Amino acid sequence: MPHIQAGDIRLHYRIDGREGAPWLILCNSLGTTLDMWAPQMAQLQERFRVLRYDTRGHGQSDVTSGPYNVAQLGQDVINLMDALQIQRAHFCGLSMGGMTGMWLGIHHPQRLQRLVLCNTAAKIGTPEAWNARIDAVMKDGMAPVVPAVLERWFTKRYLDQGMEQVEPVRQMLLSTNVEGYAANCGAVRDMDQRDAIKTIAVPTLVIAGTHDQATSAAEGRAVADAIPHAQYVKFDAAHLSNWELPQPFTDTLIEFLSK
Repeated sequence: MPHIQAGDIRLHYRIDGREGAPWLILCNSLGTTLDMWAPQMAQLQERFRVLRYDTRGHGQSDVTSGPYNVAQLGQDVINLMDALQIQRAHFCGLSMGGMTGMWLGIHHPQRLQRLVLCNTAAKIGTPEAWNARIDAVMKDGMAPVVPAVLERWFTKRYLDQGMEQVEPVRQMLLSTNVEGYAANCGAVRDMDQRDAIKTIAVPTLVIAGTHDQATSAAEGRAVADAIPHAQYVKFDAAHLSNWELPQPFTDTLIEFLSK
C-alpha cells in the first residue's frame, strides 16, 4: 500500500472501490490502523471510492514528535485530500477519528459532503487520566494497557464469544508505536470542541454505543444535540461498534451517506 507526502508527514493510505464513485474517507481510532475498517470494506467499496489512512503516529504513517493536537490531525486530512486531488468527500471517524471529523466540520465544511461521528465525544476524559496513560505506555510499552483497553472497547458478551474475534484489534494495539500513541493521547487530552461543534452545518450522523465505557452514549447524544439537525443512532455495543456489530453499523452508514 502506498505512502504520500501530506504537508510535513508521509501518510500510509489505501484506496478501494470504483473510480468515479463518491469519495468516503475513514479515520481510525487511537491505537488502531486503517485495518480497523475491515468489517465494512466489502460493502463500502461497492458504493464508494474509499480512502483509508493510518493516522499520524499509527501503523505505517510517520511518527513525528508530539504531543499532537486535533488541528494537526485534521489538517493531515486536508493535506491528504489535496495530495490526492480530492475536492470533497464523505468523512467517517471513530473515537479519535471522530474528533478529527468534528474539527473538519468546524473548519473545512466546504470539503465535506456528509459527516459521521462514531463512538466519540467533543471532550474525552480528564488531563489527569490521559497523563497517567501517557506515563504508563512510555514506561512499560503498550502490552500492559491492552487488556484494559479491550475491556472498554468490547462488551463482556462479545469477549466471551472468543478472543479470536478481537485478536486483530489486539494486534493493532500491541504494534502501535509507543511515541506515536503517547503523542496522540496528548491530542485527545487537550481537545475541547464542545462549543465549536455548534457551528457545524454539514449533514451529520452521530453513532453511539449503549455500553461504551470510553465515550458514553450520553456524550454521543450531547454531540448530536449540539450539532444543528444531526441524527443520532445508538447500538447495543461498546466502543468499537463497527467491529462488534458490523452489519447494523455498515447498513446505517450506507443509508445515511446515500441520502
